[in-house]
Amino acid sequence: MTDVDDTTRPRISDTPLSVDALLTGTDRPDCGALAVFSGEVRDHHGGREVLRLSYTAHEAIADRMIREIEAEVAAKHEVPVVRVTHRVGDLAIGESAIVAVVRSAHRAEAFAALIEVVDAVKHRVPIWKEEWYADGTSEFVEGCSIAEDGGADHDHEAQPTR
Repeated sequence: MTDVDDTTRPRISDTPLSVDALLTGTDRPDCGALAVFSGEVRDHHGGREVLRLSYTAHEAIADRMIREIEAEVAAKHEVPVVRVTHRVGDLAIGESAIVAVVRSAHRAEAFAALIEVVDAVKHRVPIWKEEWYADGTSEFVEGCSIAEDGGADHDHEAQPTR
């Protein structure tokens, strides 16, 4: 089951993300649960002060893969609405890097689908994050995208590579 009204919405955006925009057209009388996630840029990582992030992606492949992940998660959890958008470009502290929404009849399916769709995007989609630090340096954060095992054991709190 997928949201049939959502075929043309881009899954990758170079403009600020909005949960409200992602929710547009998702209201359904058969859904009593709405789960929402916004992953926002924080000001620290690994004990270092972060000033901003830059996300880059293979946008055509990333868009296609997010669509596939949305459909997989919707079918697996039998939920009618699964939407994700990921940001690319430079992001300031507090900006959303990824937003996701799930609607379902009950909260358990909505929460499970939301966790799975966000994790799948982080683990499988070719999107890379570079952190810019207060000391004037930057580093690409060791990620889990395109890992052979899907990044299932990746530590998202791991220190950046040096």
